[in-house]
Amino acid sequence: GEWPTWLQGILLRNGPGMHTIGDTKYNHWFDGLALLHSFTFKNGEVYYRSKYLRSDAYSCNVEANRIVVSEFGTMAYPDPCKNIFAKAFCYLSHTIPEFTDNCLINIMKTGDDFYATSETNFIRKINPQTLETLEKVDYNKYVAVNVATSHPHYDSAGNVLNLGTSIVDKGKTKYILFKIPSSVPEKDKKKSCFKHLEVVCSIPSRSLLHPSYYHSFGITENYIIFIEQPFRLDIVKMATAYIRGVNWASCLAYHKEEKTWFHFIDRKTKKEIPTKIYTDAMVLFHHVNAYEEDGHIVFDIIAYADNSLYDMFYLKNLNKDFEENIKLTSVPTCKRFVVPLQNDKDAEVGSNLVTLPSTATAVKEKDGSIYCQPEILCEGIELPRINYDYNGKKYRYVFATGVQWSPVPTKIVKFNVQTKETLHWGEDHCWPSEPIFVPRPDAKEEDDGVVLTCIVMSDPNKAPFLLALDAKTFKELGRATVNVEMHLDLHGIFIPEKDVKTQPE
Repeated sequence: GEWPTWLQGILLRNGPGMHTIGDTKYNHWFDGLALLHSFTFKNGEVYYRSKYLRSDAYSCNVEANRIVVSEFGTMAYPDPCKNIFAKAFCYLSHTIPEFTDNCLINIMKTGDDFYATSETNFIRKINPQTLETLEKVDYNKYVAVNVATSHPHYDSAGNVLNLGTSIVDKGKTKYILFKIPSSVPEKDKKKSCFKHLEVVCSIPSRSLLHPSYYHSFGITENYIIFIEQPFRLDIVKMATAYIRGVNWASCLAYHKEEKTWFHFIDRKTKKEIPTKIYTDAMVLFHHVNAYEEDGHIVFDIIAYADNSLYDMFYLKNLNKDFEENIKLTSVPTCKRFVVPLQNDKDAEVGSNLVTLPSTATAVKEKDGSIYCQPEILCEGIELPRINYDYNGKKYRYVFATGVQWSPVPTKIVKFNVQTKETLHWGEDHCWPSEPIFVPRPDAKEEDDGVVLTCIVMSDPNKAPFLLALDAKTFKELGRATVNVEMHLDLHGIFIPEKDVKTQPE
């Protein structure tokens, strides 16, 4: 095919790559050691490269030739402690765990720099051209968070906004929204952006010892949207996991009888909207987009009716009959919630406060709280991406992977949230990754650009490839075949050529 000549830059992807070290094996696919890979576009040609993230976790494991650093689904026991005293000390030192720096989920841009990220307090700086691993940053040195999301947002000035959880700090557990500036004042040029990190606001957790798990959050022009779901981490169980010989994943539990709470933070006043707003129990990982319209906040998410997705990826389930045997018990559903910002004091109890044309409702309860029910936009999509120029604004298109009842994607989908029309691309034996939209320079329309996705083949005799689709028509523009084994990855970003600081190879 033909690669668009205007496509110049680097597609950088991240995901779990190594699952066996010596005679030991991780329990879960999300635990594998991070493998970065990149496609560089230059004058209509594509160059591929991949490299393991040289994290401390990677170095310790490889040096010991076995797994010695615990990951979320795999508890490691570094040394069979020699005597009873050493043993007791060994157990105690794991009470508040030192988390891994195996940053395998996403890539974040901070100023001119790029970082591999996961959901712990550690991120690793990388060189996007050589994929070399550089310094390790501990969020905890700059803000009291033990975990943080891998899906930050960027404002119009390029500042990073992210959300983390501060576990039982000064007797409180809270969710902290923080901002990392894109540049530092001239006089502090030698200092990192992280030294200027600022806490925007904090939201108390509804429970001291059971904070909510979250993977992403939403943003509009004036508000931050945080969803406190009843899929929660048990801190006491987590503190005793090492002693009990279980992994941290077993400390997460879904409480389907509870509510899901919506928090809206005003970005100007840094205060939360006081009205209590909730919906039924659900599990979500990915926000799609959000915007404001006529006094309402509209936000779209991908939600599940249970937490079975995580369990599917235990390696014991990923055998050769995986596609036939593993079925999701809950299909990912794209839901739209519409929440009125002005709570009409005179509205009758039981009345729907939504005045936008939507089947989503927000009903006033006796105690003044608002109970929301969503509009179902579509089913069976995951790993949603949008044209990021429309982030926080009214938009039309979602680019996503198509999943039916199996958690492994088989198609790439373009979904129009306004007309509900769908386009898709799929071929036999193809497992696509998260699609990334790259706008054409000077594009005037939301879908003027290309969609890039890495395709892994389930047929071992066929080579994997990078696919480029015309974002408007979903017709194939070109594919670049890679004659190496490519891994299924998670997330990534496209870095335009102008944002790549040229560094010597």
